[in-house]
Amino acid sequence: MLERKQLKGRTKVTFILPEDTPDGPVSVVGDFNHWNPAAHPLEPRGDGTRAATVALPAHSTHSFRYLAGGDYWFDDEHADSHDGTNSRLHT
Repeated sequence: MLERKQLKGRTKVTFILPEDTPDGPVSVVGDFNHWNPAAHPLEPRGDGTRAATVALPAHSTHSFRYLAGGDYWFDDEHADSHDGTNSRLHT
């Protein structure tokens, strides 16, 4: 799931997954962090989910995916679109 908060000239995007699906550590990786799995790991929250927040330029489009342990890549079913390989996010 994606949550957005508009800021002046930027959009704060929070990437949210259930705490245990999939098991183990998960990172959000994309063109906004040079596909670096260490840049935005999802952290547990008190509501049974885990999340990572990224501030992105307003009115832009970004590709991203999630990376879990065991080199398991997956898309966000709630993304704005998909390009055949990646999830797409429009700010």
